[in-house]
Amino acid sequence: MTDGDAGGARPLRVAVVGAGPAGIYAADALAGQDDVPVAVDLIDRLPTPFGLVRHGIAPDHAKMRALRETLHHTLDHERVRFVGNVEIGTDLSLAELRRHVDAVVYTYGASGDRRLGIEGEELAGSLAATDVVAWYCGHPDADRALVEEAVARARDVVVIGVGNVALDVARVLSRAPGELLSTDMPQHVLDALAAAPVERVTVLGRRGPAQATFTTHELRELDTLSDATVLVDPADLELDPAAEAAMDRLVARNLAVLRGWTQHAGSPGRVSLRLRFHARPVRLLGTDRVTGVEVERTAVDAAGRATGTGEFDVLPADLVVRSVGYRGHPLPGLPVDERSGTVPHEAGRLLRDGVPSPGEYAAGWIKRGPTGVVGTNKHDARETVAALLADAESGLLRPGGDVDDLVETLVERGAEPVLLANWRAIDAAEAALGASQGRARTTLHERAALLAAARAAAAAG
Repeated sequence: MTDGDAGGARPLRVAVVGAGPAGIYAADALAGQDDVPVAVDLIDRLPTPFGLVRHGIAPDHAKMRALRETLHHTLDHERVRFVGNVEIGTDLSLAELRRHVDAVVYTYGASGDRRLGIEGEELAGSLAATDVVAWYCGHPDADRALVEEAVARARDVVVIGVGNVALDVARVLSRAPGELLSTDMPQHVLDALAAAPVERVTVLGRRGPAQATFTTHELRELDTLSDATVLVDPADLELDPAAEAAMDRLVARNLAVLRGWTQHAGSPGRVSLRLRFHARPVRLLGTDRVTGVEVERTAVDAAGRATGTGEFDVLPADLVVRSVGYRGHPLPGLPVDERSGTVPHEAGRLLRDGVPSPGEYAAGWIKRGPTGVVGTNKHDARETVAALLADAESGLLRPGGDVDDLVETLVERGAEPVLLANWRAIDAAEAALGASQGRARTTLHERAALLAAARAAAAAG
């Protein structure tokens, strides 16, 4: 990637912080236009690109994970440079980054989890879905010991939440070992899941099925598991006439699927996967580790709020997974609203003290919150890039003179940036490891192994 165009003028240098879908779509929108010459550094703290496509989409969703092949085209663009294994705030401060580029687009997502705020949440065996997902997707920061200790005891599992991530966790824990062999899960994950004593999985929703956020496709997948039976209480699916009249097509489709399962019955030797609605967890039980979940029956009012009915029961639980949302964390020097976990902005222009901050933009979950599907990020990124390009064309944003090369500066400071050739070496190493195990790919989960593979590219020349 060069800093000059045909006329000799330096292009606008833009850093995109976060190489997940939002960041890649932003880089693609910048590189794919010719009105404003640009050079894009796509920065990520991990040695690998693709963000939640690699480390958030469940490995048994092969078609969805294949989206990274589409995203890879942007990494190959001559105006885009992937710069992995660089953490803003550690390897380079935000102020230092801004001195190297003319504009920054923050797209680093929302990796934190939301808490339940109930008694017992800190007990051993109580985990966030972010912990479990990171583990089975092979994220370098996953706490393997924490998750595997809990999974090894998990005869009764309670998953709190009724979004797609909650269903992912329930589905993966309910699968027969053979169903996961074709995935790219790390081998230690496959081994732990094969040994897990899971017999019952209960998914809890504090409101009714009309308020659940899972998609129909995700829901239907639960009925394809070879060794699990989906169970639903018909009483949980009753709607009052007003709610019945107001439901949209998605809710109608979901209810049709759920009602088709009300006649299912559990059978010995099969995992019972129960979807339970109008059930609010009020506390986790146990002394040293979780042993159960106290649940209150709820009713949903006209405004869609869940209110307690005073009816309580207890579900046995060796493992509790909370899946009640993600939240963003601030980079040092970046304003993030504590309540929403998002940055303040206007059409993607970052706001500081209520006014647009020249040269700072945001896209993806850190901009709008953890909503939508992967494709939602494309439209979102285009809105932000349109604002950036409009600022460039109006003269508000322009190249600020000669700057040092970001990668050279990082190397001089002792950092080890992973570039595209290094990522290709990691990709090849994962394919080779998979082939040695009779699989298409096996994810390298340790940062040391990822960097060792990356260094192989440098050693090869």
